[in-house]
Amino acid sequence: MGLFDKLLNLIQSDDDTPSISPEAQLIRFGRYSDNNKTLAKTKKWYVAEDLYTAKNFNESIEAFFDYLRDENEDNVRLVKQGNGYTFELFQGTKIVKGEITETDIRAHVSLALMEKPSIPVMRRLLEMNFLLYYSRFALHEQKLCMLFDSPKNMASPSKLYYGLKELATKADKQDDLLLTDFSTLQAVDDTHVTPFLALEKEVKYTHFKQWIEDTLAQVETLNQDSFSGGIAYLLLSLIYRLDFMLMPEGKLLNEIERINNLYWSNKEEKTAVERNQLLKDAFRKLVQWPKDEVLNYFYRAKATFAITIPKPYTDVADSIRSSKENMQYYKDTKHENIVQRVLEYGLAYPQYSYSLPKPVTDLFTLFMQVNHSSFFDALGLQYNYVQNGHLNEDRIRTTITTILNAFKDKYPKLTMSMSKLDFSTIPNFNLSLVTEMESLNFEPK
Repeated sequence: MGLFDKLLNLIQSDDDTPSISPEAQLIRFGRYSDNNKTLAKTKKWYVAEDLYTAKNFNESIEAFFDYLRDENEDNVRLVKQGNGYTFELFQGTKIVKGEITETDIRAHVSLALMEKPSIPVMRRLLEMNFLLYYSRFALHEQKLCMLFDSPKNMASPSKLYYGLKELATKADKQDDLLLTDFSTLQAVDDTHVTPFLALEKEVKYTHFKQWIEDTLAQVETLNQDSFSGGIAYLLLSLIYRLDFMLMPEGKLLNEIERINNLYWSNKEEKTAVERNQLLKDAFRKLVQWPKDEVLNYFYRAKATFAITIPKPYTDVADSIRSSKENMQYYKDTKHENIVQRVLEYGLAYPQYSYSLPKPVTDLFTLFMQVNHSSFFDALGLQYNYVQNGHLNEDRIRTTITTILNAFKDKYPKLTMSMSKLDFSTIPNFNLSLVTEMESLNFEPK
């Protein structure tokens, strides 16, 4: 049972909290992070390393796959067969399948069906092969594949982790890109994904359009030169909100990533006004996508690896500190909505860019539940942190305490000064919460 499922059970006993269907409880937010291991799971990694050093290769492999397995995701399956094993790893629309013999470890994943040879496709894969470190592209029985293999006695936990991660994450990314760019290719092995239920699709599509249109409308009311920084915060926080709240996949996810890159790529060569214009133009095109096409990319899939890498918590603290400093001008000029988007950005940027410890993601989820309560209410996730415009102080305190206590064995110094949280208004709460999050201590045990 996940953390917010436990919180849901806790608060559902209150009379003012409507019941929430099992379907609504399945809704998740934010990209998968494998930087969420419990202390017991983390110890499995060191057990695997010690067993590998002692040349107990089978036991090392079992400990390694136990480390990878996330019980909430049901993302890893290892089956012993005689002196060997078979395994499956789930990553988005792809399943990595493999076998382990007495001497070797081999893994493969199918990308797409190519019934007729295509020189452009093969050229693309040949070029990408040079960018891979552990795996390679291949063609087998009209299927485009990726392969990874290693002698078992050279398959240390580190090599297995980075090799299988490259295989899984690159395959999950490239199958979408290949199918988008080459119409002759056909999807394969993607029947395990689960489309969002009709209500979730409808609510997410409604907010997809609403958030983009509202942000573009607000941006146009501002002076494009003197408010170029504020406009950037509005547009970038929109990108990260769409990613975190809607969890799009496939072509829609690729487009959101492309829009983000428009702002950060070649930053020295373009002014802030020019980069903002690129984002506005891209969003105007994105919001015109046909509804049916957008809904195609709303589905749920399991994951084993994060697509981002962990960073020291000081990077998160720096993002929060910078947002607090940069909000002051907009506060002084009474642009309260920009102030809130700047604070949202301070948490959303690291959430989008890094693989974060789970308590950080859970606290960011709480921040979003407070600030976008109508979205969660429409989904049937009525936590009632905000009631008649007022914050439910007791419920929020309970949620924060539960979030922090869940990982106390791994991060014994993870505490927050509850007395410094300001529940008088939502803006005051936002500032006080991010201020407390800035000083969280993630020193491991």
